[in-house]
Amino acid sequence: MPDGVAVGDWVLRTARGVRVFYDIDTPITIDSLERGQPTYIEARQIPRYDLYLSFTTGPLLQRIASQFRAARVRPLCCSADEESYFPEPRPIEWDLGYLGTYSIDRQPALERLLVEPARAWPAGRFAVAGPQYPADIAWPENIERRDHVPPPEHRAFYSGQRYTLNITRSAMLSAGYSPSIRLFEAGACAVPIISDAWPGLTDFFVPGQDLFVASSSQEVLDILRRTPDDERLAVGRRGRERVLAQHTAAHRAESLEGYVRDICSSNARKTRRPIANPLSNLRGQS
Repeated sequence: MPDGVAVGDWVLRTARGVRVFYDIDTPITIDSLERGQPTYIEARQIPRYDLYLSFTTGPLLQRIASQFRAARVRPLCCSADEESYFPEPRPIEWDLGYLGTYSIDRQPALERLLVEPARAWPAGRFAVAGPQYPADIAWPENIERRDHVPPPEHRAFYSGQRYTLNITRSAMLSAGYSPSIRLFEAGACAVPIISDAWPGLTDFFVPGQDLFVASSSQEVLDILRRTPDDERLAVGRRGRERVLAQHTAAHRAESLEGYVRDICSSNARKTRRPIANPLSNLRGQS
């Protein structure tokens, strides 16, 4: 948001309630602040917010509190709306699919975890959906490319895959504890996920139980070709159970309400003054 700093100053100057900054790219934000190249928030603003919310959890939150003097830093990760994301019975079109905008730092992982398996398995069916991919990428013939899948069609796209791929951006990978919304959306659809590995993943899912983890093309191929269907479907079901138990929009709303309630209670205690005893002036006069 190009005008983020100006909007932040207006909020901090004008708002009389709980003032919150919600950061959905926390590792990128902190990196830009440390390099002295802020874009949508400046370091001087952070201590003035009552609450700094972050898509990322883990050790980075303590850095924000200590290094940038944030009053309160709390996690508010992405989630899935269970009314929009659920298993949709439909024919399987692809063995492995990926949904995500092109990113130069994610492309090597996409090449390793999807493009190379597609080349090695010509009989397999693959899909990559998302905008901004360079026109000169040489996609194998068994990869279907879609420039855009509108959000109302995400559920159907996931449900047409035997497995779906999750890839983490490099800044999120380095910081860890940064789950992609795709994990929760696809998980809620009970589609088995193959994810890259990153610090903190086990705080959200149990590898081998709720999803699969792969770091090489061969590992992906082994999962695609050697996993029995009953095991694949069981992992998808457990992934959905995990999302519904911990990672829905309702869970996040409850967390947010709790954070704001705590701030309001704390502010009330700070402003509360002891009430003078109206009889105190009469002491010793009887």
